[in-house]
Amino acid sequence: MEHNHIQTDLLVIGAGPGGYVAAIYMAKKGLDVVLVEKEFVGGTCLNVGCIPTKALVRSADLYESLNGASRFGVLAENVKVDMEKVIGRKDEVSASLVKGIDFLLEKHQVRVIKGTASFKSDTLVEFTSGTEVTDCIAKDIIIATGSKARHLPIKGIDNPLVLDSTRILANDKLPERMVVIGGGIIGMEFAFIYGRLGVNVEVLESLPSILTMVDRDLSQRLIRYAKLANINITTNAEVKAISKTDNGKASVVYLHKGETKSIEADLVLEAVGRSPNTEGLGLENTLIETNRQGAITVNRKLETNVPHIYAIGDVTNIMQLAHVASHQALVACENILGTSTEMDYDHVPSVIFTHPEIATVGKNETELTNAGIEYNVSKTPFSANGKAMIMDDAQGFIKMLFDPASGKVFGASVFGKDAEHLIAPLTLALKNNLDAKKIKDTIFAHPTTAELVHEGYLGLLKEAIHYLD
Repeated sequence: MEHNHIQTDLLVIGAGPGGYVAAIYMAKKGLDVVLVEKEFVGGTCLNVGCIPTKALVRSADLYESLNGASRFGVLAENVKVDMEKVIGRKDEVSASLVKGIDFLLEKHQVRVIKGTASFKSDTLVEFTSGTEVTDCIAKDIIIATGSKARHLPIKGIDNPLVLDSTRILANDKLPERMVVIGGGIIGMEFAFIYGRLGVNVEVLESLPSILTMVDRDLSQRLIRYAKLANINITTNAEVKAISKTDNGKASVVYLHKGETKSIEADLVLEAVGRSPNTEGLGLENTLIETNRQGAITVNRKLETNVPHIYAIGDVTNIMQLAHVASHQALVACENILGTSTEMDYDHVPSVIFTHPEIATVGKNETELTNAGIEYNVSKTPFSANGKAMIMDDAQGFIKMLFDPASGKVFGASVFGKDAEHLIAPLTLALKNNLDAKKIKDTIFAHPTTAELVHEGYLGLLKEAIHYLD
């Protein structure tokens, strides 16, 4: 077995949206950077997460649009779904983006090593790639190993008809009926993808509500739209076992309101969250501290308790969002470069790609209530917007939580069309503490859904023009 020895300014372990951003950023700053990745550049996000799932969402959008095209005077007949081509296009999009990241890493002279990394001590990391072993000593180290799908400890979870959020992305056959275990973000996004493609979907959520990270009025309203998309949701449902039936289907047994029930399905998606990925990393050979969930503990500078070792992204389990990992990468890099910088988690936008979409930023009602903070609620309806009417999608709203005394906005949510875009100006306003007067004095293009943000801030001033505030 060949044994090599290298030294570098920065070692980055993991090439996801945290790791590759850190590697490119520091290479542009003139540092010698080594990036080690055991599976694929782009990590979960580009390969089996954010990007591929949104490619599927786009296919569902198009299928639904074509089926409803007659409302716009466009006749589309015999619209069908070719799931093999849907999956094929998803793979093409991911591959293209990964190729782009590979190109950038090469152009910025980042040394990329395909292999597994394991700490031998606080200062020595060993890479294994086939028969080649490399010892690496780095001035600074960033751990960005991400997360992996979590699995329920129940009988039958290894049934071949049970897929997790990674394996379902290779599924190129549309089932007639599907059970989704978990009503969180991943579960609900897949439920809407398959439901809108014509599959009968049953969602089983163990908690009293789906999407517990958003305000209840948003999650409850989404349930109404779920029914229109062939999705039935059962909350307070605890899955007990999964078995294979005589006719080749999966039988999901669950407890609901003290009664044991079961559902037969052609496919089961297990979407019960993700856990930090530290397996095989050799943390036991270091003094790096982890918490009870197995996440690496860091401060707001993304420093671990061991000097010159940082951790970013899902492995810290602070916020499992790709854009958080990327920003944590920049914060960690600035601290390595000597610029004291701290991570701000107060204004992180999040988008849930259901239909309608949900997007949030800042505090929600539960957080404000638990903190004893007084707040008022303002809602701006999509029906007040010309572009929403043009798109025949005017059922949503923008919701703002604000201080009744100062008018400061604590948090905002968007339920409806273009939520993914509308959350950006709201995040910009909250992050920079822009008051309603400054937004009022800003001109928004017409006709666009972005005007809803302007109208919303007018509503805070009790000056709304296009709806009764």
